[in-house]
Amino acid sequence: MAIARVFKSGNSQAVRLPKKFRVKSSEVEIFRRGDEIVLREKAGGMVRVLDLLAALPADMFPKKRKDPQAQRRKGL
Repeated sequence: MAIARVFKSGNSQAVRLPKKFRVKSSEVEIFRRGDEIVLREKAGGMVRVLDLLAALPADMFPKKRKDPQAQRRKGL
């Protein structure tokens, strides 16, 4: 397991990541998962959309949707 140093930078706390954990982007997402603090590279565009969709609960949408019968109309 790698260890990272925590230090103060102005009024903020910063983490110095070991070389093998370098990220390519200038921003990372940070969130808590239980007692863990998770950093991940900020995903953009469709990658982010797909991640958000994957996180939705499976029962959010009904299995089958009942649409009403199409109305019969005379041509315009």
